[in-house]
Amino acid sequence: MSDVVSDATTTVAAAELRQFIERFERLEAEKKDIADAQKEVMAEAKGRGYDTKVMRKVIAIRKRDANDLAEEEAVLDMYKAALGM
Repeated sequence: MSDVVSDATTTVAAAELRQFIERFERLEAEKKDIADAQKEVMAEAKGRGYDTKVMRKVIAIRKRDANDLAEEEAVLDMYKAALGM
């Protein structure tokens, strides 16, 4: 009887493990598709004459908290002033 329970537990654990792995693999595929789509957007923008390096900086800035960004810019201005820039 305990062998039957052990086999059933192993089968259930294996099935659950397989589900986790398959979900992760699907997410990996989706992530690749999204990265490819992002590359296409940047290629299109570059083709239209936009500076994609600057666009990426703008995107990074938009992700940040406004207060953290303001504080960093204030410190940057202070450092630049100290260096006569």
